Amino acid sequence: MNPLPETLKPASLKSKTKAVTVIGLGDDGCVSLSSRAVGEVAKAQVLVGGERHLEFFPQFQGTKLVIKNNLAELVAKIEALSQENYVAVLASGDPLFFGIGGLIVKKLGLDSVEILPHVSSMQLAFSKIGMKWDDAAWVSLHGKPIKGMLTKIRAHQKIALFTDSENSPSRIAQYLLDYGENDFKVWVCENLGGVDERIREFSVQDLAACKGTSDLNVVILLRDSSWKSSATIPFLHEDEFAKRMPKKGLITKREVRLLSLAFLNLKKDSVVWDIGAGSGSVSIEAAMICPEGEVYAVEVDPEGVAICKENLITHRIDNVTVIEGLAPEALKGLPQPDAVFIGGSKGNMRPILDSSLEQLREGGRLVVNAITLENVNEAYSYFKEKEINPEVTLLNVARGEPLARYLRYEALNPIQIFAVKKSHQNKEGDHSNESR
Repeated sequence: MNPLPETLKPASLKSKTKAVTVIGLGDDGCVSLSSRAVGEVAKAQVLVGGERHLEFFPQFQGTKLVIKNNLAELVAKIEALSQENYVAVLASGDPLFFGIGGLIVKKLGLDSVEILPHVSSMQLAFSKIGMKWDDAAWVSLHGKPIKGMLTKIRAHQKIALFTDSENSPSRIAQYLLDYGENDFKVWVCENLGGVDERIREFSVQDLAACKGTSDLNVVILLRDSSWKSSATIPFLHEDEFAKRMPKKGLITKREVRLLSLAFLNLKKDSVVWDIGAGSGSVSIEAAMICPEGEVYAVEVDPEGVAICKENLITHRIDNVTVIEGLAPEALKGLPQPDAVFIGGSKGNMRPILDSSLEQLREGGRLVVNAITLENVNEAYSYFKEKEINPEVTLLNVARGEPLARYLRYEALNPIQIFAVKKSHQNKEGDHSNESR
C-alpha cells in the first residue's frame, strides 16, 4: 500500500518535534530508560527533575532546574524556556499518574509536550506481591493531609497509598488503629526498582510500631476476603448512632435523613455545612456520599459535640470537622459550602438563613428541616419575604411495630422540609421554584 502524501495526512499522524519531553524513570535511574528517552535527554538543553533524578545525569552540561515545592513557578519557567530550548523533564514512574505530566500538558498544551512513561510505582508494587491491581483504589497522601483518608477507602477492599515523610507507613497504621481499622494486611514496598528495594508484609499493629522505612515507598492495604462493600446510598437506622436520650433520642430519623440528603444534591467533592448537627447522623451520611469533600458539623451543646465525635469514630468517618459553637457566629471562617443543612437553630433561624444563603455557592442547595410550628412559620415567612419560592415537603412516616401476633403502625413526628437552590434569579426576587 502506498503511503499517504504528506498533504493528506491527518494532523495527528504528522511528525512534529515537541519542545518539552516528560520522561518517566525508575529508581534505578538511567538503566530504566529506553533508547528513545536517552536520546531526548541527550538532545535537551534544559533538564528538569528532582534532586535524585538529576543525580543520575552528572554528565549533563546544560541548564538544570530542581523540582521542589515550586510547581506553578517551575512550570511557568519551563514554558518560557521551551520557546528557545529543548526541555526534558524527569519524573518518577508514569508522569501522568499523580505526577507532574498532567500539569505541564495543561499549561503548555499537548502540541508542545511529549510524554514517555515508565512503569508506575503502582504497577511495580503490585507486581512485587504478585497481586492483580485492576480492582485497586489509590489515594495520594503525598503533600496532603491524612484527614479524610478513611472515608475515601471505606468502600474498597484493596488500596494503594502514596506516602511522604510526614504521612509515613507507621503514622498511617497508627491512624487506622485510632479509628479501629485493624483488619488489613499491609505491605510496604520501598525503593521500588532500586538496588535497596525492600518488600515487607505487616499487620496494622506491627506497622504502627515499625520505624525506619524509606521515604520512597508505596503502602498496599488489603481487607479480609469476607469483607463486604458498604451500601452506595447510606440508610443507617438511628439505633446505629449514639445519641442523647430524652424520649427516643434527639436524632434525625433515617427516612427523613434520606430525603433531606437527596434534596441537598451532593457530589463526591461537596463542601457541606450541617447546622445543629446533634448526634452527627446527617454529617456522617453526607460524608459517606462525599468521600472527596468535607463536612462541617456545627453543634452548640457540649454533650452533642462529644456524641458526634464518638459517632465519627464508630463509623470510621474522618472527613467531618466538628465545630462547637452557636450559629451563625460559629460559621465564620468555614470554607464556602456547596450545600447547607439546617436541622436546628436554637432560635436563630433568620440570621442562620441569612448567613447560609450569603455564603452558599451559586447553584448550591439549602435544606431546612422544621418540626415545630414556630420553625415552620419562621422559615416559610423568611423565604416569602425574600421572594424565594422553596420546594416544601411534609413528610409523615409510620413504621410497622409488632403488637402481640399483629402488626401495627407507629407514627413518627411529621417533618416539613424546605429545599432551595441558590441562583441569580433568587437574588433578584424571581418567583419561580428554583429548588428543582
